[in-house]
Amino acid sequence: MSQFIDDVDQRTRMVGQNRMELLLFHLGGDQTFGINVFKVREVIARPKLQQLPGASAIVRGVATIRDRTVSIIDLAQAIGFVDRPSEDADAKVIVTEFNRSVQGFWVSAVDRIVNVNWETVKPPPRGTEQESYLVAVTEVEGRLVQIIDVERVFAAINQLKEDVSETTLERAEHIDHHKSILVVDDSMVARKQIERAIGEIGFQVETRSDGRAALDFLEELAETGDVSDTIEMVISDIEMPRMDGYTLTRKIRDNSKLKALPVVLHSSLSGQFNADMVKRAGADDFLPKFDPDELAAMVMKHGGRPADDS
Repeated sequence: MSQFIDDVDQRTRMVGQNRMELLLFHLGGDQTFGINVFKVREVIARPKLQQLPGASAIVRGVATIRDRTVSIIDLAQAIGFVDRPSEDADAKVIVTEFNRSVQGFWVSAVDRIVNVNWETVKPPPRGTEQESYLVAVTEVEGRLVQIIDVERVFAAINQLKEDVSETTLERAEHIDHHKSILVVDDSMVARKQIERAIGEIGFQVETRSDGRAALDFLEELAETGDVSDTIEMVISDIEMPRMDGYTLTRKIRDNSKLKALPVVLHSSLSGQFNADMVKRAGADDFLPKFDPDELAAMVMKHGGRPADDS
């Protein structure tokens, strides 16, 4: 199974075409779940686990994977999925890398990889039992696929630094804050983290949950006046339903009324590939998420003009 993800770098050639690949898996019942292949390093058979005293209840233990100690998270338990077997001898672990961390997700079975268009990926329906842990849903061959917000699961066991440092706050006192920053991200956790950091340095924030909603908002503003009078810059996730960050950036650059807006793309998936794609899409910069000081510095670099002291 370690070969299940066969050279992710080759798969990334579709990026920029508003498409993605999902790894489909199960948590014990008939429901199919998915995770973006970009977050997956490999899939392995259930490893030997060691218990970790004081660990969160959703952590099954730790395993040594390629000479690295990795926490193994029980994904079904983490999202409150109750339709699961009592014994899962055939369980698999999806080893992921995002938010500058490697972790494994314990699942009952892994299906396959499918290629989908972001336009077919929709926000999760309201009122579902696992709604808060779903980032999106789509349909594959007549089956509903629920896409897990693994960043929210990760946040439940890893307390990320959220506050901007005093040094950065002092620097931010000398910039103009009268415009808003548009933040685009399908993860509620990520949106709140970014909104909090930007708010700490004095900016107002507009948020949208996908690229299509963000573009609609900007185009509506452009019909009534100069967008740059209202919006300082755009900070967008890359992997989102309906329209990804690369496509959003290209749409902004192709619109004469929007093209001057600074655009920073951010992603939990770091690496040279993302940095190269950001340049090709026409964005001004790339930021692996999430560090509040790095985010604040990026805002001040591309959007923070010196305040008028006169």
